[in-house]
Amino acid sequence: MSSIRPWRDIMRRQSRQIMVGNVPVGGDAPITVQTMTNTPTEDVGATIDQIRRCEDAGADIIRVSCPTAEATANFDQITRAANIPIVADIHFHYKRALEAADKGAACLRINPGNIGSSERVAEVVRAAKANGCAIRIGVNAGSLEKDLLEKYGEPCPEALVESALDHIKLLQDHDFHEYKVAVKASDVFLAVAAYMGLADAVDCPLHLGITEAGGLIGGTVKSSIGIGNLLWAGIGDTIRVSLSAEPEQEVRVGFEILKSLGLRTRGVRVVSCPSCARQGFDVIRTVQALEERLQHIKTPLSLSVLGCVVNGPGEARETDIGITGGGAGKHMVYLSGVTDHHVQDADMLDHIVELVEAKAAELEAASAEASTAVAAE
Repeated sequence: MSSIRPWRDIMRRQSRQIMVGNVPVGGDAPITVQTMTNTPTEDVGATIDQIRRCEDAGADIIRVSCPTAEATANFDQITRAANIPIVADIHFHYKRALEAADKGAACLRINPGNIGSSERVAEVVRAAKANGCAIRIGVNAGSLEKDLLEKYGEPCPEALVESALDHIKLLQDHDFHEYKVAVKASDVFLAVAAYMGLADAVDCPLHLGITEAGGLIGGTVKSSIGIGNLLWAGIGDTIRVSLSAEPEQEVRVGFEILKSLGLRTRGVRVVSCPSCARQGFDVIRTVQALEERLQHIKTPLSLSVLGCVVNGPGEARETDIGITGGGAGKHMVYLSGVTDHHVQDADMLDHIVELVEAKAAELEAASAEASTAVAAE
């Protein structure tokens, strides 16, 4: 059956599915959102607190760096406390991978090429198999092997793909197949081309990211262009937005990218205008306040915030709740696309928050009722 709106259709690349803890990655599973802690892993309390904040923001998986023996000494406390799977980030020191696997890591992020000898890779694979760990192969343009740099002269898509294939072979030689792969670069063109090349060459799940993307604004733009391009092409099974910002922000940006493409829905999707002299209220400050106050809403729903009647009614018809600026501090409220009532300027923020919370509760109750009915059949 053809789609009603074919221009919105995204045909996802068919990858095989692996499990990261209890979270499926690849196949027909939802595209997952990841981030990474930046607290010292040795500080167990601070790390768990940050993981909690990321969980609240919607993270599906979280990565924790394990650079030292002290970092893995109490790693089991972190994995037990987390409600989402923990990926142990390992570089160079293969023993950290063994320790993390034994202490509850759901996945080991390694570069097999810098783990050391084939025997060491074999040890890591044995530990992963024994503990039910997946492995993420992480190739990065900034740390390509010397022989590939000599062969290609610079980091290029072919070099990143060849590095990934070499690392995949290392795992396959040890009969390990529960892996996903990333070929990241800070250059958007390089990263996108490398992922496209790799997508054609393998059937494993792909972890998308534009590495060292920058700060909140610049990094969001770069990540949206790179990750968004790939997702739109159907490539990608899990994403991490790399920002010089708090990890919770990475999660929020990741979800916004997925929401924009219709690939995941979570929380309030805000449709708002850039504002102009026609606005009946301060659109910019209103949207900022609403986004802050509605972060706790996890139920998918839509809210339009338009400053005047030029586009306000039209946008409101497409959203669950809408507010359109009117004259003399009196604004029109729309419910399910239909004009419903007016609200005074002074009461607007609190009123919209109450409406959104009530709508979310209504949708949650309906979903629970439907689930109960299905279970009873």
